[in-house]
Amino acid sequence: MQTKELIRRVEEMARPLCEQAGVSLWDVEFEKEGGQYMLTITIDREGGVDIDHCETISRAIDPMLDAKEFDALPPYTLCVSSAGLTRRLKRPEHFAQYLGQTVEVKFYRAINGAKTVEGRLVDYDAGAVTIESGGQTVVYEPGDVASVRLTVQL
Repeated sequence: MQTKELIRRVEEMARPLCEQAGVSLWDVEFEKEGGQYMLTITIDREGGVDIDHCETISRAIDPMLDAKEFDALPPYTLCVSSAGLTRRLKRPEHFAQYLGQTVEVKFYRAINGAKTVEGRLVDYDAGAVTIESGGQTVVYEPGDVASVRLTVQL
């Protein structure tokens, strides 16, 4: 099973479980970290996620992942976690939800001498991220943006 298909299937299975548990599905990732694969299901909830929410989803989805369709996967660790305060924005709906908020954008290579920029998220369009910082508004192209995360304002 290809990674994209695996993520799609896990999202299909996890979404109704999340709804039943009173949380929303934020993201699903299947990545190799070091020498081990991690299947990470990230959840969110107004007011925050606690360990009980993570445990509920983990216990519900774990037996479903024992289905024959997942037999060809390499050994992996299942992790269910909160999106957190400095959550990564990946999907259009994530960006739409946090327009106007302060974010940190990391680049694949330095732009104007910097590998990161922090500013207010103004727009997101087909992967292009518009940031207002230092009185300037700049559009960063999808090929330049490695990640976008919310920042914590103290």
